[in-house]
Amino acid sequence: MSSSSLPSRRNMLFGAAAVSATAFLTSCTSNESNDDPKEDTQAQVADDKPGKHVTIGFAGPQADHGWLNAINDNARNRAGKYKDVTLEITEGSNDAAAQDGQIQTLIDKKVDVLIILPADGKAGTQTGLKAMQAGIPVINLDRIFDSPQAYRTWIGGDNYGMGLNAGRYIGEALKDKPDAKVIELAGIDSLELTRQRTQGFDDALKNYPNIKKVARQAAEFTVESGQKKMTDLLQAVPEFDAFWNHDDDQGDGALQAIKQAGREGFLMVGGAGSKNAFDNIKADNTVLKATVLYPPTMAASAIDLARALGQAKGINGMAEFEIPASVTLYSAVVDKTNVDQYMPTGFK
Repeated sequence: MSSSSLPSRRNMLFGAAAVSATAFLTSCTSNESNDDPKEDTQAQVADDKPGKHVTIGFAGPQADHGWLNAINDNARNRAGKYKDVTLEITEGSNDAAAQDGQIQTLIDKKVDVLIILPADGKAGTQTGLKAMQAGIPVINLDRIFDSPQAYRTWIGGDNYGMGLNAGRYIGEALKDKPDAKVIELAGIDSLELTRQRTQGFDDALKNYPNIKKVARQAAEFTVESGQKKMTDLLQAVPEFDAFWNHDDDQGDGALQAIKQAGREGFLMVGGAGSKNAFDNIKADNTVLKATVLYPPTMAASAIDLARALGQAKGINGMAEFEIPASVTLYSAVVDKTNVDQYMPTGFK
């Protein structure tokens, strides 16, 4: 807006005085009372005070990964905070059919709300639909179902944003280096989240024409796969300036491969936010200089949403009477400047 279109301070003051005078005259001449309270449109929101009891069913994949362990821990700890919540948690399975059976058990128990982190979002869609059709609202956690009809609310990380922020961080670090080369150690390629992370990374690098991605390998979110695939990358690419690793667990293996090969002189950015990654960033004695968060605290937030849903309440800080249809978490970059702030959230 140009300065000529802005009202002057004199006009603003005059306008305010005119409004005040009009209001005064109206109050003197009107026979209507202004004492009636306005209708309360503030939603009833969930808080820490005990309310209606809610039984929450929680089903996720097998906790064979540090991040998934942290998901379960966050859910248990958050549910334990509330006297009005009972948490029914399954053993977990990476097999969609086995997970379906575990969820069916929770449906048969008639839990009030279901939180489902599917082993595979596409394969688990029918399970979510089954629960919704049984009258049990579903909080779809992280790996999203194919159909919005399979869940009441989705909450999860921003996989595209994760790649985007990793690319931006590396791009800014290398923006003045001619002909910079980067490589990528991705996660499980069969998962949509992996493709989204790669797409975000590639889109960010488009803003830095001096940078070229010269190699990519997909690992399996494990230390062992990270070490093997990183060894392959190091052999295939003699020189590069930076690389992004999608997952901090497989990043531990990648760091082992880098140490064994005696390689240095490049920047590494991780993903997810493990305690090991935070410790390495803080110590500043490896090539790992930053990691992009994919916070497992989303499981705690899912418990809060499920409790509010079960009590027919909104959430604090929002005027709506219902919880949102979706909540996307932000993928913050953690480096040496802010690692102390995030250290308590690091998963093992």
